[in-house]
Amino acid sequence: MGKYLLRLYITGRTPQGNRAIANLQRICQTELAGRYEMEVIDVIEDPQAAEDARIIATPTLIKALPPPLRRIIGDLSNKDKVLVGLDLSGPDDLVGDHHD
Repeated sequence: MGKYLLRLYITGRTPQGNRAIANLQRICQTELAGRYEMEVIDVIEDPQAAEDARIIATPTLIKALPPPLRRIIGDLSNKDKVLVGLDLSGPDDLVGDHHD
């Protein structure tokens, strides 16, 4: 497993932005312990970074590494959706009960 490079774009320190940061930190600590680098980019402070990444809504999480690049929009409160977006879980893992 490679290292994950995650960039979270927020607009100021709003409740929604703070929630996205906390949710991402919690997911990374449990699912990616020691295997991730997380950057938080405030689009108010760095509008060029947001333009370069084509950010149209915040909060937006971009998984830059490992490929493929993925985008997740929202406060990251749906852990299952985030895990699928990070390629840590497949969509089939979200449906029904699986007895292996």
